[in-house]
Amino acid sequence: MIDIHSHVLHGLDDGPASLEQSLELARLAVQEGISTIIATPHHRKGSYCNPAQTVETAVSFFQEQLVRHQIPLTICSGQEIHTHPQWLDDFYANQLLTLNGSTYILIEFPSSKLPERVEEILHELSIRNLTAVIAHPERNKEIAEQPDKLLKLIEHGALAQVTSHSITGYFGPQVRSVALELCRRNLVHFIASDAHDAIRRPFHLQRAYGIVTEMLGGDYVKYYQHNAESLLKDRSFEIWRPVRQVRRSFFFIQLPLFFRRNRSL
Repeated sequence: MIDIHSHVLHGLDDGPASLEQSLELARLAVQEGISTIIATPHHRKGSYCNPAQTVETAVSFFQEQLVRHQIPLTICSGQEIHTHPQWLDDFYANQLLTLNGSTYILIEFPSSKLPERVEEILHELSIRNLTAVIAHPERNKEIAEQPDKLLKLIEHGALAQVTSHSITGYFGPQVRSVALELCRRNLVHFIASDAHDAIRRPFHLQRAYGIVTEMLGGDYVKYYQHNAESLLKDRSFEIWRPVRQVRRSFFFIQLPLFFRRNRSL
């Protein structure tokens, strides 16, 4: 399996505090069947500031430690970039990282509402040939209350990643319900762990995939895993037809299928 969002690097954010804790988390990943992890420490969230060179240096060091300790796991570079007014300055200063050097970039919204001018942010990314992957939209209050706002962002070219712990119920029944509803409506393109530590928030990808299989069917799991592999290799992929809920009605309508254009690699 591939995990596109994790906090496995120690000492950079609210993830592991020590190398030993990072190694313990890595061992759990291997036990769960994860072969590749994209390390995505917080950037520009509160006091956490992890520019590109800091992350790349930490990834290189940690990969060496994994080899030394004979842990068969590949670590790739990335960031979880909190939307902030200076993000474009960071981009031009080469302080931002895409996911494994691809044209996909992981962004995080505030938990209470959508950021101002979010569609402008998506546009600025798209004209730079970058596709925004929205981290854990199910935990955003505005999207949870009005899921069609996520659909609108997807129509503007964004993709969405739900957290495994949301599906397993770690964040409570309401978040779990929202996460599964977004999956059901084809507004989710990836499931990732957002793992922080080996005790409270490990990976639980297998468990989340099992729940999705039981609730929605195995095709969803194949879809999410295929998309993660495509992202890792910087390939385009088709996204499933989103479903819009009609207000004051008991049925859904399906929107036309969107296609990602093939990129010349």
